Parts: sequence; structure tokens; C-alpha cells
Amino acid sequence: MSPVTVSARPAARHGLPEALAVVLTGLAVMVLVAAAGLWAAGAAGLPDGAFPRVLAATVVTAVGGSIRFTGNAGALARTEAGITVLPLSVALTGALVIGAGFLRPLRHRTVASAGELARWAARIVVLWLLALTGLAFAARQTFAVDVGSGTLSDLTQLFEVEPRVGFAADVPSSVLFALLWLAGVLLVALVVADGVPLPGRLPRWRGRVRPAARAMVELLLAAVAVGLVVALVTAGTRGHARATFALILLGLPNLVWPALTIGLGATWHGRVDGPFGLPVPHVLDVLLRTPGVSEVNLRTLTGYDGRMWWLPVAAGALLLVAAVRAALRSPAGAPLWPAAARLGVALALTVPAIGLLCRISAHYGLSLLGIGDLGGGLSGELLLRPLLWQAVGLGALWGLVAGFLGALLARPLRRRRAPGGSADGHDERGHGALHP
Repeated sequence: MSPVTVSARPAARHGLPEALAVVLTGLAVMVLVAAAGLWAAGAAGLPDGAFPRVLAATVVTAVGGSIRFTGNAGALARTEAGITVLPLSVALTGALVIGAGFLRPLRHRTVASAGELARWAARIVVLWLLALTGLAFAARQTFAVDVGSGTLSDLTQLFEVEPRVGFAADVPSSVLFALLWLAGVLLVALVVADGVPLPGRLPRWRGRVRPAARAMVELLLAAVAVGLVVALVTAGTRGHARATFALILLGLPNLVWPALTIGLGATWHGRVDGPFGLPVPHVLDVLLRTPGVSEVNLRTLTGYDGRMWWLPVAAGALLLVAAVRAALRSPAGAPLWPAAARLGVALALTVPAIGLLCRISAHYGLSLLGIGDLGGGLSGELLLRPLLWQAVGLGALWGLVAGFLGALLARPLRRRRAPGGSADGHDERGHGALHP
């Protein structure tokens, strides 16, 4: 009988070329998504060849970067503007690609030392910071302002000045927040990944955290998938396809994730003043265009459009599915209440995180000779922010209930799918066959 030779699968390399490939692939995907979204939004026609610089600014803001707005016309007029918004479609796409690239050489390994993980992450971090620094320096542009006809036009001709506005990335803060963004992406990837070894006692800690953490990631991705289907159906049946695709490619999570929290009972405060155009459902635009700050919640939405009752139904269904999947990844025979508590904590952290990521603040104004705003559509404000502490309490409550029900429903599913086996299809040692 001849001996049988078993050859181990060679581990994927993770040196500097592989790190460069991860960073460049992630940035390339983000640039492509942002470029398509900006084109659909009509930014391709910007003057002075500004599209590449606006594209760079969009990618920088997607990872938390800061953009400063400037403008003046000498002593005649000055502008004041500011914006806080993350184009989350761009950010989410980049996070998925970079996270997958980071995990790829680590999968199916028997063990990985702390030094090996640190060196691999450090290579990616250094190259990422270099790339984002270049993008931040490129994200700057000025434009001449068309003041039209009337008093303002006469004054600009009288003083022989040309009003200009522009933007520029704040390089130090943009690089810092890009670093924090990348660190969050890599940490979440390690926590929720299956088949990736960790050194020391970290596997035991991840075994307790992973089911609930992965359930939250799946909940957010499922909400985006549902929103994508709704947006595509809307574009196909009601028109405005170009504006809808701009929303999908730039800010679909900015709309879907707040809707998820509203379905759970959370309240958002918002206001729209001036000529800001919002590619959002008509009901939301109407609620926000009021003299003061408005409340956006289930009560106000259903008061305007009774069809909004589906929000809590959809949120509850998605959360229950996520809870069942979390329970299937937990050890067989685990008590119900610990699973419920973990999901409650996870959702209590996820809901305010959505609020911080999806909040919007934008304003601009023009003053003439220091005499305040001119009116006539030359100023505006856009505001959308959550009631965070209410969201934390509601997230904990919904998470507890869903976690308990999910653990109950998972028991018969586990018995049918893997009798006598582990609840997790791939535990920290790599055993098992069930992959929920």
C-alpha cells in the first residue's frame, strides 16, 4: 500500500504588493461608484474642468474627510458655507472591497501571530494614508459665480469684481478621519469574518461577539438591498431614473438606514430651507420644508402617507431574520437570555452609529457689503439629525425581544439542519459544516 501524501494549501502572501493591490482596488471601486453617481447627478457639466476635483472631494468625504467652503468678491460680498454629509454608498462599497482584500490572505490559516496581523494591517494603513493625502490635496477648486441680472450684477460691474466660490479639503483632519475609517473597517472585518485566525485569547472573545456583530452587518446590508430594489422599481415605474441612480450610487444608505431606525420608532429632526433639492421620497421633502425644525418619525410619516406603516413591519422582519442567524451561530444549547442581551447591546450600539453616519448638516449664505443675507434664494439650510438617546433605548429594547425570539426559532432549525452538531457552521477551530 503506497503512502498518501497530503499537501497543505499554501497561504496567500500579504506583502507590500498585495497591500498596494488592496488599497488601489478599494479606491478604484470608490472612484468608479462616485464618478457614476456624480455623472447621474449632473456634475459632469461643471465649469473649469472641475469634475475630477469634485470627484476627489466626494471620495474624501466618503471616508469622513472635511471640506472647507470659501467665497468672496473682494470687499463687495462674502459667502459662508459648510457641509457635513457622508456619501455612504461610496463608503460602503469601499469598505466591502477593502475588508475582503484584507481578509483574503488570512483565510483558511491555522494560526496567525499578533505581529503578522499588525504588519499586514500596517502596510495597508501606510499606503491608504498616502493615497488619501494625495486625494485630499487634489480636492480643491474655485468657481466664478453667475449673479444673473439685477442689483447684484450692477454692483459687481460697478466695483469691477467677480464673485467666486470654492472648496478645499482640510488635509490634516481628512487624513485623520480616513485613518479612523480604515481602522474601523479592518476591525469589523476581523470580528465578523469566518475562518480567519486570531492570536492569543482573541478567538474566545470573538466567539462571543461575532454572532451579534455579524447579524448587525447583515441587517444593514439587507436594508440596503431592500432599498435598492425599491429604488429600482421606483425608477422603472415613476421616471426620474437619472436622479434615482444618483441617489443609489451616492447616498442610498443615507436614506435606507434612517428609515430602518424610524421603523424601530426613532425620531429624526430636520429642516430644509432654500433651493436645496433632495432626491428623497416626496413625503420626507414635504415634512422637512417647514419654517422650523420638524420631527420625522412614524407618527408624522403615517400622518401624511398611511402607506408608511410598512416601515416597522419591514424593520421587524429584517431584525428577526438577523436574530435567527445570530442564534444559529451561537453554541448549541446556549441559554436564551444571554443571546437576547448580546443582540440588544449590538442593536443599541448600531442604531446611534447609524445616526452619526447619516446625519446631514449643510448651509450657505451670501452677504452684500456686510448687510446680511440678500434673500432671493441665495441662502439655504439643510439639517437632519437623530434623537440619539431615544434611539439607544429603542435599539436595546428591539434587540432584546428579537434576540429572544430568534433564539427560540433557531432551536428547531438547528435540530433539522445539523442534528447533534454545533450551531456555528465554522467555529474558531475551523470545524463544522453548517454556514448560516
